[in-house]
Amino acid sequence: MSEILRCDNIYKSYGAKPALNGVTLTVESGKIIGLLGPNGAGKTTLIKLINGLLTPTSGALTIMGNTPGVKTKTLVSYLPDVSYLNNWMTVEKIVAMFADFYDDFRFDLAYEMIERLGIDRKERLKSLSKGNKEKVCLILVMSRSAKLYVLDEPIAGVDPATRDYIISTIINNYNPEASVLISTHLISDIESVLDDVIFIKDGQIVLHDTVDQIREAHGKSVDDLFREVFKW
Repeated sequence: MSEILRCDNIYKSYGAKPALNGVTLTVESGKIIGLLGPNGAGKTTLIKLINGLLTPTSGALTIMGNTPGVKTKTLVSYLPDVSYLNNWMTVEKIVAMFADFYDDFRFDLAYEMIERLGIDRKERLKSLSKGNKEKVCLILVMSRSAKLYVLDEPIAGVDPATRDYIISTIINNYNPEASVLISTHLISDIESVLDDVIFIKDGQIVLHDTVDQIREAHGKSVDDLFREVFKW
């Protein structure tokens, strides 16, 4: 395994209160990792830092030794929690756009998954159901041969069958030399596919461990431990 992501004492402030408060962690290749915490814990801020959408107030963040920027766009495949795609575009045009933007985009894989869903490539995004929109967005992200896939709430707001499809797509289509970082509140739905979990609270990492070690040390599931750590 090799190091994909490193955060060294990251602080990020928008005002008086820091959104991230001394975050230090490493993520190695070949892992599916849950980034878990309540609303306002700092998950989305960390994700935006990884994707170069924000810069740290202090500290250092690197992806395979590179500071987030042009180079890391070729290493990170990012699914935001809100779609940024144009609703008027057809599925076919969106796939072509991704293929133009990213040299590592696997065109055949994208269409294989889209056709398996029975989605018409000529259909506009606005005509699709919410579940199928979510699936198309995820397919685009997972069709890249990236080193780090960062998924912000990929299964929120969709039905259980769609969640199953999305989880299956994640585990079956990511580069095995890469890692997947998933931020979600629906822990019980993804716990079975996670290798590691990161608990973040008030901008600080309060736990970073393997799922197996958590179960052995605490005698409970990740979901149960989360409820205990973050109970009101």
